[in-house]
Amino acid sequence: MATGMPFGMQPQIILLKEGTDTSQGKPQLISNINACYAVADVVRTTLGPRGMDKLMHTERSVTVSNDGATIMKTLDIVHPAAKTLVDISLAQDAEVGDGTTTVVLLAAEFLKECKAFVEEGVHPQGIIRSYRQAAQLAVDQVKKLAVDIGGKGAAERREMLQKCAQTSLNSKLVSGERDFFAQVVVDAVSKLDPETLDLRMLGIKKVQGGGLRDSFLVDGVAFKKTFSYAGFEMQPKKFEGGGGNPKILLLNIELELKSEKENAEVRLDDPSQYQSIVDAEWNIIYDKLAKCADSGARVVLSRYAIGDLATQYFADRDIFCAGRVAEEDLQRVASATGAQVQTTVNNLSPKALGTCAVFEERQVGAERYNMVTGCPSAHTATLVLRGGSDQFLDEADRSLHDAIMIVRRALKSPQVVPGGGAIDMELSQYLRDHARSIPGKSQLFINSFARALEVIPRQLADNSGFDATDVLNMLRQKHAAKDGSGRNIGIDVNTGGVVDTYAAFVWEPAVVKINAITAAAEAACLVLSVDETVRNPRSEGGDMSGGGMGPMPGRGGMGGRGGMGGRGRGRGMRR
Repeated sequence: MATGMPFGMQPQIILLKEGTDTSQGKPQLISNINACYAVADVVRTTLGPRGMDKLMHTERSVTVSNDGATIMKTLDIVHPAAKTLVDISLAQDAEVGDGTTTVVLLAAEFLKECKAFVEEGVHPQGIIRSYRQAAQLAVDQVKKLAVDIGGKGAAERREMLQKCAQTSLNSKLVSGERDFFAQVVVDAVSKLDPETLDLRMLGIKKVQGGGLRDSFLVDGVAFKKTFSYAGFEMQPKKFEGGGGNPKILLLNIELELKSEKENAEVRLDDPSQYQSIVDAEWNIIYDKLAKCADSGARVVLSRYAIGDLATQYFADRDIFCAGRVAEEDLQRVASATGAQVQTTVNNLSPKALGTCAVFEERQVGAERYNMVTGCPSAHTATLVLRGGSDQFLDEADRSLHDAIMIVRRALKSPQVVPGGGAIDMELSQYLRDHARSIPGKSQLFINSFARALEVIPRQLADNSGFDATDVLNMLRQKHAAKDGSGRNIGIDVNTGGVVDTYAAFVWEPAVVKINAITAAAEAACLVLSVDETVRNPRSEGGDMSGGGMGPMPGRGGMGGRGGMGGRGRGRGMRR
């Protein structure tokens, strides 16, 4: 041959940059499945009311949590396939607020169940097709089994929402006080605008000290006392609507005497004129303060600093002021009182001022809090959390966030399903029966999907210290009843037996389960559809594209080898 190559050999074509790491085929797919399963093993023991907590220690902080999304976020996972599980966990948290551990376990179990098929050489696309079909069947069945709690009376609906909140709090660090917090959470969510249920109008403040029972709900806005200047203690600390409710002025400007910021130059002929320039600065701030006082406001709150001159000025006129109020607190005060945040004090309209029944500063533990209550727009509330350590308060905050999201979801779509693994076993039984009616390989795949759903009750039993095999056998027997009498039977984590979880008020919103199954199945299908991983390291010269547009046709630019812009091998800039 003219090329001098041995007969039958193909010329070698270098397609990817030197140092590129490629893995492909069946071993790569199995490696990805193993990585996802390893991630699920981390959060496995946190599931359910008897789940354990994880202590995650970084250089800056210590986090104690059993919330799946928090753990996944803190772990900082780098494996590209396993990151899929982190994403679905965070998506579940953002969408419905609970079920973050469930979605990770389900996705990992779906992958584990199909691993044997992959090893035997089954094409992943066949598994993906069947998994998507099974997920759709499961979601349709959840909708069919869901019970609507929306058409009840106000008292009955409130009781239903409390049951949902209690189920969510069952598995949390604050489960010992779940009855107390379930009432507080339902009260808090009930204060929100029923149309939007805007969570920004619901504040949670953490105050160290005291016990959990010392936590309380403020029917309005509460925020921590801001930085105070001289004269603050001379201000009134409480206004009540005796001779008229206190007017509230919200500002987005500084009320502070500032020296000239710009590099301005003032030329004076007479030294006595210097005083007039100094006086001009004072006149500007006094003019602003006078306009605030003349507006009739008794409380002045600003996003920016209110200095010592302004503090003393307001104190002399029996006006309360606070500067550097957090943005979200200022927005909540505006929403509650009807005030409008002003960016100037000129031409202040009476419509710009808000009002409330009571404004007071109150001691809470070692902190002082400003509280605005009795507002005309009652669509805002603040939950003041008390507890021992910072880590405990942070976890209590995360627990209540989950419960708040659950109650909010139950208000928006009031369909619930029995918890405690009951719905998972019922779906598993339904899919097994359905699989028998399907010919071909998809029968096996749907059956493996059904088997994977049993991971939730199995893990609940394991985490409670009971024999999972015995419990699952009892559940299978109950759910196999043809008359449907066992469809609500789930695990009793107190006795290790089985119980009608719907009758025991262990409920979860149907949307949580629907979202978990859909997201887990999609994540599993995504991992199954990947058969090659390509890692492109950074070029030695710095440009990630490996050359890019070189300045000359024969050069490779700044990178190592010639990229799209340059032909051949460019010398580049080597270190």
